[in-house]
Amino acid sequence: MVRAIFVKQAFTIVRNISFSIAYYYKKWRQFTKYIVAGLALVLLYTTLSSCSPQFPKLFDITTSQAAMTIISPLSTRGSRIVDAKGRVVLLRGVNWFGMELKEHAPHGLWVRDYKDMLAHIKRLGYNVIRLPYSVQALRSRDISGVDFSIGANKDLQGKTPIEVMDIIIQEAQRQELFIILDSHTLKDGKIPELWYGDGFTEKDWIDTWTLLAKRYKDYTNVIGADLKNEPHGRASWGTGDKATDWRLAAERAGNQILSVNPKWLILVAGVVENVPGQKQPIYAWGANLEGVLKYPVRLKVPKKLVYTPHEYAASHLPWVKEPILPGKLYKRLEIGFHYIATKGIAPILIGEFGGPRVDTKSNEGIWHRLFVDYINKKKLSFTYWCWNPNSHDTGGLLLDDWKSLNIDKQKLLSPLLR
Repeated sequence: MVRAIFVKQAFTIVRNISFSIAYYYKKWRQFTKYIVAGLALVLLYTTLSSCSPQFPKLFDITTSQAAMTIISPLSTRGSRIVDAKGRVVLLRGVNWFGMELKEHAPHGLWVRDYKDMLAHIKRLGYNVIRLPYSVQALRSRDISGVDFSIGANKDLQGKTPIEVMDIIIQEAQRQELFIILDSHTLKDGKIPELWYGDGFTEKDWIDTWTLLAKRYKDYTNVIGADLKNEPHGRASWGTGDKATDWRLAAERAGNQILSVNPKWLILVAGVVENVPGQKQPIYAWGANLEGVLKYPVRLKVPKKLVYTPHEYAASHLPWVKEPILPGKLYKRLEIGFHYIATKGIAPILIGEFGGPRVDTKSNEGIWHRLFVDYINKKKLSFTYWCWNPNSHDTGGLLLDDWKSLNIDKQKLLSPLLR
């Protein structure tokens, strides 16, 4: 009897163990299938992404300082830009052009809605847009290059160029993107040597800035005025010639802007040549800030001045034809503009840099990579040229369909966005 009970109990135990093994084996198989399916999806995504830049990026959100809540107005402290709480901030952005050309509106709106375009910029980790315009555009009544038949951009229909600017800025504010306004040209599509010309006077240029300073005074995301894009040719620095001395003109415009809107940063680009005692003979347009050492821009409102050189590796520039060596490049940049930050005179924001090549073999690609490393090491703010794919000599972050990302360029810039 006892033996029979023992056998029965043993049988029950073995049966329960068998059922448990079968149950957990079934669960393990289901769990394994999920793991395998997940790994397969990751492998498929990785393969497609590497084979085709057009394949949509699911993981293009960059954890960055752009995610930090920056409170305007901004000001400066030595070589740094700080927010209203005194925290050091880095402005990391893109140029989105079009308002300075015959369309009088940011480009690409014949393909995508402006809200979608801004959301894409934000999603990638940028926190500011340098928005070029022409004086001619802001005095005109019409826009073009916006395809309303695609069911997008309805807000822009029937608007003037400056009303389009209003709407872009308002949506950028909603999406927590800052705006730097850039007086890129006077006449549509033509960058003048000086801040006047092409049928426009200095008064026209300053009056336009005064209009914008008043119009956007209460917009917390409009943070600065890039006074004039790339002075070159006859433009000088420190010569005292009122007709050509860009430093003096920047003071006149900057002080006028600050008299009506003291919250903005004033951004001043360099020249090319015509600087007393100039050490380096050749610069890209807007890159030469050697004159700041002896002839700094003097603004009546303190802690609002930022210098904004442009740097490119165009093939005609002599240093691009030579082997691009880090030490030689960095020495050149220190002489040209970075000494301003080194000495704590003012912050540097690279207003433009870019190019079509980011490879590791061509001189231009090597320059591109070394310059990004330089920005990262020196903790500089920047606005990359450009968002648009239709900049014929540089290309952009977008490909020609205005939707797909140039993965190589974004990958190059991504360390700056963390």
